Amino acid sequence: MVERKTVVAAALGECVHVAGVMNFLRLAEAAGWQTVFLGPAASIGRVLEAAQAHGASLVGVSYRLTPETGERLLVEFAEAADDMRSAGVRFAFGGTPPVAGRAAAIGFFERVFDGSESTEDVLAYLRGWSGSAAEMTYPQMLVERIAWKSPYPLLRHHFGLPTVDLTRQGIAQIADARVLDVISLGVDQDAQENFFRPERQDPRRTGAGGVPVRNADDYRLLHAASRRGNQPLMRTYSGTDDFIRLAEMYVETINIAWAAVPLFWFNAMDGRGPHDLESSIREHQQLIAWYGARGIPVELNEPHHWGMRDAPDVVFVVAACLSAYNARAFGVRDYIAQMMFNSPPGLSDAMDLAKMLAVLEMIALVVSSEQGARGESRFNVYRQTRVGLLSHPLDPEAARGHLAAATYLQMALKPHIVHVVGHTEAHHAATAEDVIAACRIARRVIENAVAGAPDMTADPRVQARKQELIAEAELTLNAIRALAKPDVPDPLTDPATLARAVANGILDAPHLRNNRYACGRVVTRIDARGACVAVDAAGRPVSETDRLAKLR
Repeated sequence: MVERKTVVAAALGECVHVAGVMNFLRLAEAAGWQTVFLGPAASIGRVLEAAQAHGASLVGVSYRLTPETGERLLVEFAEAADDMRSAGVRFAFGGTPPVAGRAAAIGFFERVFDGSESTEDVLAYLRGWSGSAAEMTYPQMLVERIAWKSPYPLLRHHFGLPTVDLTRQGIAQIADARVLDVISLGVDQDAQENFFRPERQDPRRTGAGGVPVRNADDYRLLHAASRRGNQPLMRTYSGTDDFIRLAEMYVETINIAWAAVPLFWFNAMDGRGPHDLESSIREHQQLIAWYGARGIPVELNEPHHWGMRDAPDVVFVVAACLSAYNARAFGVRDYIAQMMFNSPPGLSDAMDLAKMLAVLEMIALVVSSEQGARGESRFNVYRQTRVGLLSHPLDPEAARGHLAAATYLQMALKPHIVHVVGHTEAHHAATAEDVIAACRIARRVIENAVAGAPDMTADPRVQARKQELIAEAELTLNAIRALAKPDVPDPLTDPATLARAVANGILDAPHLRNNRYACGRVVTRIDARGACVAVDAAGRPVSETDRLAKLR
């Protein structure tokens, strides 16, 4: 058993302001330290005696009053503590910027905090790093970075401007701000579909929907721009054609943090790619297997595409279950379960949360089926939440409020990754300034939630709806299984069966009406509870049993 190191901390002298000290000690506990809090107005002698009595490896002191008085006190403290520092004890100071400046000038403290530092900077220091912020090396693999930043989730945000140079400058600006952990590079449609097929590219579409990367060096240039500040991870779209060739390039050029792959989308059904539905499912499964074989985490960005098209909540849950099931079946070890709230936008918070809890419980069944004799799972699930893409109001102040409120709700799931959707999305694609502002809003909300949020998942309404959705989802999965031909070993991974489930309307959404690959017959409404349910011609809710029976 590894012995935990001890940190002793206090507000020094006549200073009684201890909020900063307490926050420092909370982070220290998260980083694995034993903590000793001496409270406000601690004398120099008391601090040093406590440090010796507890065998402290680190002593933290704070002072937030007059800089001149603080400087005299800190000089006295440094003289009294010099022998302990020579013996290997580390010393850190925290205070207001004017006092911190005086503390740094003394040259005694290993690290001086003035309140402008990010949570991850403080955690990095407490986890053993002691250099300047400019010299810090941040973990560059997703799973390691999640563990490094815990208990705080990683923040992810899309970013891509109409030119490569503007995007490069924005990435550097975002990295320097140290507020974002993962830059999801948003590239234009030709980059997604026709990167290796210049003859199919249309110059008139250049920059439509994202940055117009056209060669591997463009990706290298953008990744190089992120090698500063907090060195954010980078990822991008999996594309809609030439999937494996794109994946190979992403690994080589941007060290892709994880792949996001759909099952039913980004093809001819939604107009984003050249493949028909069944072929697309097969191609995506091969891509999942390619990433899985290389130990690269995979997210199936599947369920929210149904939610954005007003599908019933049960279809959202089934799509999430199919996503995890296929990821496991095709060799993924580290799976990212993406849960987009507010899809469709009219859902109530209680019903939205219930839907996500149903998703997690269904995925847990997939995990349990993969556990070995010792109960060890070879399929690790990381929770990623996000604000609904279509849910931000146009008014900028209302959008900021929505971002904050929706993020707080998401924290009920204790996510490993929070995908921040900038509050400007209803008006324009996010600039670097927009990304930084949105991340600062989300970070403040997350810090409040981590400090101690009520358990919203315990609401009886939430639990009742969760159980209802799980029961309905089991019916829907069984209906999909029943579509398979007798010689199909696993219907839930069979492309023909999955495509047939869409064509027959088992998986359906109102926005698929008149789509040649889908049924498009289902009609949905937001009911009195705030849940998205299927309804009949008169607008009355239809149970999943009845909906499926009518399809048969």
